[in-house]
Amino acid sequence: MFKNHLKIAWRSLKKQPFISFLNTFGLAIGIAGGLLISLYIHDELSYDTMFADANRIHRVHADIKFGGEDRKFAVTPAPMSEAVQNDFSEVELTMRFRTQGSMLLRKADTEANIKELQTTFVDSTFFKMFGLNLLAGDIKTALRSPNTLILTKSAAEKHFNASDAVGQIMILDNDNSYTVTGVINDFPKNSFLRDHTVFMAMSGYEDSRIVNWGSNNYQTYIKLIPSANIEDIQQPLRGFLSKYVIPGVQQFMPGITEEQFKAAGNHLIYSTMPMTDIHLRSDRVAEISGNNDLQSIYILSFIAIFLLVLACVNFMNLSTAHSLKRAKEVGIRKTLGSNRGELIRQFLIESGLVSLASLVLAVILAIILLPLFNDLADKDISMPYENPFFWLTLLASGIVLGLISGGYPAFFMSKFIPVKVLKGTSSNSLGGGNVRNVLVIFQFTISVFLIISTLVVYQQLDFIQNKDLGFSKDQVLIVNDAFSLDNKATSFKEEVKKLSYVKNATLSSFFPTPSSRSDSTFAPEEGLTDQENALSMQRWGVDFDYVSTMDFEIIAGRDFDRDFKNDSTSIIVNESAVSVIGVSPQEAIGKRYTPDVSDENPKYYTIIGVVRDFHFSPFRAEIESLSLHLSDRAYALAVKLETGNFSNAIAGIEGIWNQIAPGQPFDYYFMEDAFNDTYQSEQRLGRIFFIFTALSILIACLGLFGLAAFNAEKRTKEIGIRKVMGASVSQISYRLSVDFLKLVGVAILVSLPLGWFAMNKWLEDFSYRIEIGIWVFVVAAFLAVAISILTVSYQSIKAAIANPIKSLRTE
Repeated sequence: MFKNHLKIAWRSLKKQPFISFLNTFGLAIGIAGGLLISLYIHDELSYDTMFADANRIHRVHADIKFGGEDRKFAVTPAPMSEAVQNDFSEVELTMRFRTQGSMLLRKADTEANIKELQTTFVDSTFFKMFGLNLLAGDIKTALRSPNTLILTKSAAEKHFNASDAVGQIMILDNDNSYTVTGVINDFPKNSFLRDHTVFMAMSGYEDSRIVNWGSNNYQTYIKLIPSANIEDIQQPLRGFLSKYVIPGVQQFMPGITEEQFKAAGNHLIYSTMPMTDIHLRSDRVAEISGNNDLQSIYILSFIAIFLLVLACVNFMNLSTAHSLKRAKEVGIRKTLGSNRGELIRQFLIESGLVSLASLVLAVILAIILLPLFNDLADKDISMPYENPFFWLTLLASGIVLGLISGGYPAFFMSKFIPVKVLKGTSSNSLGGGNVRNVLVIFQFTISVFLIISTLVVYQQLDFIQNKDLGFSKDQVLIVNDAFSLDNKATSFKEEVKKLSYVKNATLSSFFPTPSSRSDSTFAPEEGLTDQENALSMQRWGVDFDYVSTMDFEIIAGRDFDRDFKNDSTSIIVNESAVSVIGVSPQEAIGKRYTPDVSDENPKYYTIIGVVRDFHFSPFRAEIESLSLHLSDRAYALAVKLETGNFSNAIAGIEGIWNQIAPGQPFDYYFMEDAFNDTYQSEQRLGRIFFIFTALSILIACLGLFGLAAFNAEKRTKEIGIRKVMGASVSQISYRLSVDFLKLVGVAILVSLPLGWFAMNKWLEDFSYRIEIGIWVFVVAAFLAVAISILTVSYQSIKAAIANPIKSLRTE
């Protein structure tokens, strides 16, 4: 019987090639889209799972509210590692990272530097913590001595053969000599260490040995013993405030107690997070690498489900719509003795064949589109051809989809009553009209919902791009590694300013786009030991030209001025800092604060100016308090260019660089590009929404196209009679189209509140956001109606212009 069912199924599919194609292609698009998204989600969920004992490794966090700022840190104080190791028997091992960003490296006997973008100090327990092995070197001694480092394989090959690296002397930032003691494999793309290439021994970093519980700079990882429960140490970790932090603070704020600290509205909470959760669940200050967020995974999961559901709905729609053509077949089969179970099996085998063909086509489409998808999602995903579990899962999913999509039509058609269908008296009741209408509404509800989501995401991105940031990011070139010029950095800046296409230039390590960040606690002169008056601020070292180059607006006081010698002990603050102080910008001028709260003879800085708030953090975060002070320490030169040929400007600046610093790499970027990179995840989300919204609309249109063709065929004689009676082509087309437009209208009414609710929840993550305008819903509704009209009109017009004689003379 199974062989017989297969033959009949094949003949049936061949008999209606148009519907078979629509079913197969629609289901294939849904499966291909779902497959690509599933590979993306699997990659995101696999982050950091490659490390040994990954389920036992956790990172210690700090939630701190103090000095008017409430911040969530991914870093903790230097002594946290030792304290955790000593206080908790549940902890098997601890280790720390102290990230350094980019560094210049060269062999001791060469002059030319090579830039490594991500470097960090690590404890010698680094290998044991993550179960790592060396390609070269002795793991027992590597990273144990000061001024030693290990390189990844790719970094080692930039300088010498990886096998010859051990024992080589390297110069870091033209200053310190380090000995290479090991070479390690590059870290995979789905690791938090994926971009790090140089790991230096923490034992040579003096700050790591200072017991200072007020400075948070170290990523602290702990590994539990196998029998331990992480919850057992959460409450004791909170006790570190009274045990370690308060005694440390009392050195410069005598008499402070935990009760006073909390009574002032402050808090300090230490907690942990599993390492494997960090990539999707952590968005804290000083993350060691860029993370994604769990919300995007949920969104993509829903899109994948939507695509598959739309494809299944398509199948159900077209199958039930064409049930009328097979009604007599079912009646004859039942009359000749077929029972309902055999009919169900017959129809399920037909849907299974369509599903299998769709699965094969979907895999081919996914393989073809995977490189484009990787570019879209900024991933390096590959098809797991050698994984049998992947193919078994794919096959099982295809079978399940076949059962789901073919289940309803099979049970629906097997219920036909032979007497009625053979007489033809109930033809109007066949075809599942009401169910079909509901399915069309469901399809277009999802499509309109995705259109709304896409419009809102792009509107928010446009808002980010065009909002007044409080500074000028356009035409600003950042030249990195100014520190490598030593005492020639100022000369380099002055030579660059002489170029005709340069408006201004400034030396600093701090910029509104991603750059170094430095937090300090400032105390006022009149309340040095009073924690309630403490002010937590970003502390940026700048030069005299910084404010004018960045185009900050001074709303009170003045800019730094070379004619004022006392400006070396002056600061400029932003509006947020003034707000925390609780005075007006004009009243803030002249107030004196010091960051040296622990010194007996603190150095006070006088506020000489207030700048309007500018965005130096992503739009998801509120603008924090910030201060600018004069400093001759600079990592980069920011150059404000005239409008014109940027290529010539870059070539001119590079020429000056090569004269002053021969052999040093010339590295630069535009501030606008760095700003855009900050919102890569939102931009990727927007692109993904657009692509998969288009796919969902395509699937919905395939179904609507098939239904319109069936509807026109079903009403052939009605159309012929109407034409004979004088109906015009436009009148007939309207009659054939209006029923579908009613369904699309209902879908629009259902989807609008859903889209508004979902996108408002998404926008809540942004401190600075758009308000969803009515035009978004109008455009979404218009697009849905226009798309449905275009889809249906072809079949309607085709039926309306057909010769009525042919339809009326055949029975």
